[in-house]
Amino acid sequence: MITAAVLLGVVAVVLAVARLCERLGWSTPLVLVVVGAVLGAVPGVPELRLEPELVLTGLLPPLLYAAAVQLSLVDLRRDVTGVLLLSVGAVVVTTAAVGAAVALVLPAVGLAAAFALGAVVAPPDAVAATAVARRIGMPRRLTRLLEGESLVNDATALALLAAASGALAGSVSTGGVALDFLVLVVGGVGAGAVVGLVLSWVRAHLDDPVMVTVVSLVAPFAAYLAAEEVHGSGVLGVVTTGLLLARSSARLRSATTRVVETTTWKTIAFLLENGVFLLIGLQLPGLLRAVAGSGRSAGSAVGVCLLVLAVTVVVRVLLLLAAAAVSRVAPRLASGGTRWSSAEALVVGWAGMRGVVTLAAAFAVPAAAPELPLLQLAAFTVVAGTLLVQGLTLPLLVRRLGLRGPDPAEDALAEAVLLEGAARAGLARLDEVVASGEGPSAPVAEQLRRRARGRVDAAWERLGPAEEERATPSAEYRRLRLLMLAAERGAILDARRTGGYDDHVLRAALAQLDLEESLVDRVSRTTEHGPAVPPQQRAEPLVGAAVPTPGCEHLRRAPRTRRFEDTAVCGDCVREGTSWVHLRGCLECGAVSCCDSSPQQHAQSHWQRTGHPVMRSVEAGEAWRWCYADELAD
Repeated sequence: MITAAVLLGVVAVVLAVARLCERLGWSTPLVLVVVGAVLGAVPGVPELRLEPELVLTGLLPPLLYAAAVQLSLVDLRRDVTGVLLLSVGAVVVTTAAVGAAVALVLPAVGLAAAFALGAVVAPPDAVAATAVARRIGMPRRLTRLLEGESLVNDATALALLAAASGALAGSVSTGGVALDFLVLVVGGVGAGAVVGLVLSWVRAHLDDPVMVTVVSLVAPFAAYLAAEEVHGSGVLGVVTTGLLLARSSARLRSATTRVVETTTWKTIAFLLENGVFLLIGLQLPGLLRAVAGSGRSAGSAVGVCLLVLAVTVVVRVLLLLAAAAVSRVAPRLASGGTRWSSAEALVVGWAGMRGVVTLAAAFAVPAAAPELPLLQLAAFTVVAGTLLVQGLTLPLLVRRLGLRGPDPAEDALAEAVLLEGAARAGLARLDEVVASGEGPSAPVAEQLRRRARGRVDAAWERLGPAEEERATPSAEYRRLRLLMLAAERGAILDARRTGGYDDHVLRAALAQLDLEESLVDRVSRTTEHGPAVPPQQRAEPLVGAAVPTPGCEHLRRAPRTRRFEDTAVCGDCVREGTSWVHLRGCLECGAVSCCDSSPQQHAQSHWQRTGHPVMRSVEAGEAWRWCYADELAD
């Protein structure tokens, strides 16, 4: 009963703090650490000690899996050198530096215990780093590096901790450490690959969304236990399985299955990620009591803790600045994600926040270690200090260094071009079916074409003026369809009150309305990085630099701009008395016409009439071009 009440309390606090931070624009992880520390000091609040077994086998696998399934194997291969530098090189160097510093100021602790503490505080946390990085809009490449690093560095740190723990027991050698590390890597990756391939095969033969979701829930624990069973790294096992299952998820038979699985893991990740930060804060009162009971003075304890924090932060930053300098002096040595500017290196170094694995590892240090309470308090200081100091100052550092985060407008342009190509493929397949004589009737085929074009038009309409400034067809459709769905739901609920229908029938009807409403409502939401920058506030015009234009001679020959006619109106729409959504300018003759989302589609008509293929957006803050002949953008 007490355990259930504690869990309920943790969930309640997490929800309340997360909601408050969402409204105030604060960082949820940082606030939860502070709230946890305050709650831990309140009389009557039960002490929740982070047991290593609970964290490493209960919390860590699902947290790693939730992060791994969001990471692209393509991106990981592209940044592999940088990820290895951070997840292996930085961890080893930090362990050595912290161990040396602690052994110097506390000779009684000994080298083995000092290096154990170094291994404990060395690995940054995936959840802590990326939660802050995404919220402040760090460049996507740097966020990927932090994610990749945090998925692998725990294995390196835990291997070093095992070696230091062996040294405390007097049974370790350099050759033994190297062999153990090799076994950890090979065993972890191998076991994770086997589990991932087996579960991918199992999922491919299941149709029920509930069963597929159960398989994904089992996956992180199966991978962790399998890797540990062969004396490999459970961390690497979970990461490998997560990457393989993420790659096969897009090929699941049912879209409903993918939606259910994604929603389930988002819920789990939300509770675990935020609950972990609350638990971190709750450890502080117990650690303080343990240090006070050891007889060490408060002044010396504070000095040691601040020293460990300073060395941990400074060594990482200096290492990355040195790597950036090497990449400039010897560019051939810098490949695979290690070509950083000094600004990027400084940000990645400063983003090395620690989390729950550090605290769990601190509690896993053997009891034979001298000054164990002080070492554990130092580990907590590193976690709390990096979260609060670095987490609070990282947004300011990113702004001061002028690093540009993901631009939702650029993402919207790339998404529109991608959907345009996908729609062409779908329409071509429809035409093949119609031409074969086995296709649908003409009205059905036309309805399918309208739906495909409507989805693409909605993507293009996200560019240009905001929907609040100009009502687009897609915005009008969403608004009115949501009103209709509300009325339809009201009618079904009225029918339920009368008792004329079976409850199973009523639930099925409501489920259909819910599904359609979720699809209609989804496209009206902003992206994860916030709303697009208003055109008049953009520092430079929006161009499709990230959108590939293979083999388009028209775009290569066309100029970037020219003198256009009146860019405030579509002349054809004015003459016909119709309206337009967005405006495009012909780069050959300068004519200004309305886009394909507009009722009359005069830009399309202009291309068909004149044969001028390349149009450019003439909306404020936009300079991207579109080739009607090849249907490509840049």
